[in-house]
Amino acid sequence: MKQVFINSVGSISAQKTFDNNAFLNDVVDYEDHVISVIDPNYKDYIPPAAARRMAKGIKMGVVASKIALQDAGLENVDAIITGTGMGCVRDSEKFVSAIIDNDEQYLTPTSFIQSTHNTVGGQIALELQCKGYNFTYVHASNSFESALLDAKLQLENDEERNILIGGVDELGDHTVAIHKLINHVKPEAVKSSNLLESNSVGAVFSEGANFFVLSNEKEASTYAKVAAVKLFNTLPKSDVALTAVEFLAENNLEVADVDILILGCNGDIEFDGYYSELQSETFKNTQQIYYKHLCGEFNTASSFGFWLASKILKLQSIPEVVKLNNLKNSSFKTILLYNQYRGENHSFTLLKQC
Repeated sequence: MKQVFINSVGSISAQKTFDNNAFLNDVVDYEDHVISVIDPNYKDYIPPAAARRMAKGIKMGVVASKIALQDAGLENVDAIITGTGMGCVRDSEKFVSAIIDNDEQYLTPTSFIQSTHNTVGGQIALELQCKGYNFTYVHASNSFESALLDAKLQLENDEERNILIGGVDELGDHTVAIHKLINHVKPEAVKSSNLLESNSVGAVFSEGANFFVLSNEKEASTYAKVAAVKLFNTLPKSDVALTAVEFLAENNLEVADVDILILGCNGDIEFDGYYSELQSETFKNTQQIYYKHLCGEFNTASSFGFWLASKILKLQSIPEVVKLNNLKNSSFKTILLYNQYRGENHSFTLLKQC
């Protein structure tokens, strides 16, 4: 089987990550319970007339994909695989609201058409005129990892050469209000830099789009190698550490071989305990990193962690703002990412330096 390489990245998040020449040099420290992305100048990538008709999620996805393609030096790809938890939720809200307000009559179909979860992947394909494999995974907080696993299998078996993958989710006012009612969103404004000390239920909600070109051919632009991905719908808290060790063993690695552990901690006092044993016991002698204080929580937030790991392996540096401890390494060759959301949809991803 062939190896799988990350040949480019493109990120739109609550930080200024759309500029690939910078790496978290100018971090924004929020104090809120819902944060939006920092928008690039969409007119630089999309004609204004077209951009006006696009939902926020579509614009984020299209621009992040274009940044990734530019980074890879490509004009097109063989396949497009997208992960999203909620799709274009704003248009979903518009359509449902119109049904209620108009008593189920005189409805225009535009919002419904644009609300489907595969709208982002379809719009990217239309922009590129890519007629290849196009698939969207809607697997809650494992949506991005599902897209990654699909692309990995295709590339390993030499079915395609270049595949664009990504995770994208947008904020919707009504959806956020519902999540607040059921205590999934923090009740109080929290300073990003103090997220893990918030000592309250819920997370700081956000949105974002992170896209990558994966290939089975190494290029000059290559960031890292995708060694393995494994997903679990449910996993008891007591089994997380053992599962991580078994995952490494399946890939002929031990805990000591991991240079960096990247965790999806989001400050939710009820569920951050899933990371505790990894932090305090199993990987206590390993450099630990977190990222959701920078990008917020959303179904495909783990794609931001994937972006972070890719940049670290290529640049061989760790921004101070993401460090959970201060263990020093002379170089970084192997990174393990672990994420879960509210005790479900656990994922382990292993990246290696090329």
